[in-house]
Order: sequence, then structure tokens, then C-alpha cells
Amino acid sequence: MIPKQGGKTWNEIKTNDSWAIFKIMGEFVSSYEKLSQIGPCVSIFGSARTKPDMKYYKLTEEVAKKIVDHGYGIITGGGPGIMEAGNKGAHLAGGTSVGLNIELPFEQHDNPYIDNDKSLDFDYFFVRKVMFVKYSQGFVVMPGGFGTLDELFEAITLIQTHKIILVGSEFWSGLVDWIKTTLLDTFKNISTPDMDLVQVVDTPEEVIEILDKFYEEYNLSPNF
Repeated sequence: MIPKQGGKTWNEIKTNDSWAIFKIMGEFVSSYEKLSQIGPCVSIFGSARTKPDMKYYKLTEEVAKKIVDHGYGIITGGGPGIMEAGNKGAHLAGGTSVGLNIELPFEQHDNPYIDNDKSLDFDYFFVRKVMFVKYSQGFVVMPGGFGTLDELFEAITLIQTHKIILVGSEFWSGLVDWIKTTLLDTFKNISTPDMDLVQVVDTPEEVIEILDKFYEEYNLSPNF
């Protein structure tokens, strides 16, 4: 006899999973239609737990403003903390402010700085991550936790370009050193050019310099 999980048999779970494909497809289609119209944007990742009086909240707001001043919109995860700071900076600068929202226990709720017609709600993390990567012309990564690291390495793996910018050398330098000494030098699990995929900076001006330099050489377009 097939054991039950949560009141459902294994076969009932399989059937439910099969029908979920249509919901996933719908989420992709709806997101493609909305995000294809927003124009060039830069995604900002970072902790939902960063408070408005903290240094990196204020720095994120400033970075977002400067990015908007240089012709880009801002995409965030739509929640509080660094995400809110990114949307706030974009909003105050009069630029496009996009939020890709997903419900998380105890943390996630929509922030008030997202454009009314550019707030998207997701049920599936993997669909949401595809949207971040497909429609972002660059990635600015502020200090954060496991979710931020997940988004960072997703971008590194899928994009393979020189437009992933880590802000805050005091936070990121240990990770970058480990990648070089352990992944590259000791175990040879990456190649030397891979180290150029990520650049660590501390100021909004450095972020803009990297973005402008990159797009002097490459066209603005969806990533795949």
C-alpha cells in the first residue's frame, strides 16, 4: 500500500504536481508580458532585515537614485530592507521602480515605493529568479543572507558577464578571497577569468562607472 503524505497518496501528489505546470506557465507568461515593457533596469539584491537607519539602507537608496539618473530603472524583490531602499531611491528619482514579490514568513511584504503597475506577485521562487536574470541589465548586490547569496550565484552562473557589482568591501571581501584561494587556486573548480565576473566597490560612483563602461561595449537587451 502506498503511504500517505499530508492526507494524500503518492499518486494524488503526482497528479497535483502535473496540474501545477499550467500555473507555472501562467506565471511565466504574465511576467514576460509585463517585464518586457519596462525598459532597461538594474536589479538590486540584499537583506530584507536591513533597517532604514542602517548604513547600507541609505547607501542602497543613493545607489538606486544614481542608477536612475543614468537612464535605468530598478528591480528589487519588492519587500522591506534593501529591497525597499532600492525602490525608494528609484521612486524619489522619478524612475521605473519594479517589485518582484513573493510571500515569506515573518519577512516579506510589499514596500510602498513600487510603481502601481509594476508590482508582480510570484508563487514560485524559480520563476521569480528567471525574471530577475532575464530582464536585468546589471546586478548590484548589497549585504544580505542566504537569499542574497542564492541570487548572487544564480546571476554569476547564468549571465557570465562583467556586470555583477558587490557593494561593501567590508562584507564581501572574505567571500571573494575564499572564492579565489579555495575555488580557484586550491581546487581549480573555476577558471581565472571567472574572477572578473564580480567587482567589489564601496560607493555609488563606482557602481555607475562600471555600468557605464560595460554598456559602452555591449547593447542593452534581455539576457536570453
